[in-house]
Amino acid sequence: MDEKYWDSSVNEYEEIYQPSNYIKQLQWDMAIGLQQVDNLKSSKYLKQISEKNILGELTIKEVEQSLREYYNMKEKQKDINHIELECDFVSMRIVELLNQNDFELSIDYLKYIHRYLFQDVYDFAGKFRTIDFSKHEKILNNDSVAYGDSKKLTESLEYDIGLEKEKNYKDMSIVEVINNIIDFTSKIWQVHSFREGNTRTAVVFIEKYLIGLGYNVDNSLFKDKSVYFRNALVRSNYFNNYLNIKEDKTYLIKFYENLLLVKNNNLHSGDLIIR
Repeated sequence: MDEKYWDSSVNEYEEIYQPSNYIKQLQWDMAIGLQQVDNLKSSKYLKQISEKNILGELTIKEVEQSLREYYNMKEKQKDINHIELECDFVSMRIVELLNQNDFELSIDYLKYIHRYLFQDVYDFAGKFRTIDFSKHEKILNNDSVAYGDSKKLTESLEYDIGLEKEKNYKDMSIVEVINNIIDFTSKIWQVHSFREGNTRTAVVFIEKYLIGLGYNVDNSLFKDKSVYFRNALVRSNYFNNYLNIKEDKTYLIKFYENLLLVKNNNLHSGDLIIR
């Protein structure tokens, strides 16, 4: 066949159309999908009113008001599903925060995010934990990551954030950016500053940080891969000297390559299991 047959330069460019609600759809997908890290599922009602927000028929404040009326009615009927309540309100708060054009690389802002996300759920929202704890992890054969000392949470975060403020991402290659962001994310998460909601808080904190640095974030990943992301954070902080197991950030690298470079790495939590 003639070479000219394969010449596509003569074809006109076609504009790729994205609907005006495309970004809002991704935000809701991310917000609801992220709840899977704590095994939470949304109510059918949230799905209905979030769709109206995506289509521009309800503002986010009207979504909040509708949720309050819905759960007030459920309370009177003594029919509240607390798992759905937490998922619904925290998802709505995440969408709100993602549309706020602000960020501050500070402990106060990390606390602000936690307080904002969980204001409708926990009386300790925005407050650092005062106890030490562990958590059995399925991928670690029920072993636990060593979380931050409750007496040194502020000290640990001040150190990590202080180091982060000294970095100049503009002078880095994208590989260096990913490695540095992974290191920072892993450290912030390992401190585990709050009694509950640490992964969701860290994700929103890091996403707003990346957006502030000028990077495009593929929110669709958190719709289906939020559990993988949390498990990758677990592996990046887990070590066991007796079994000669060291921290492994390769799984986070795969996730962030998909997140920032739109790569297509296979992300399966089964690959992270300690054998």
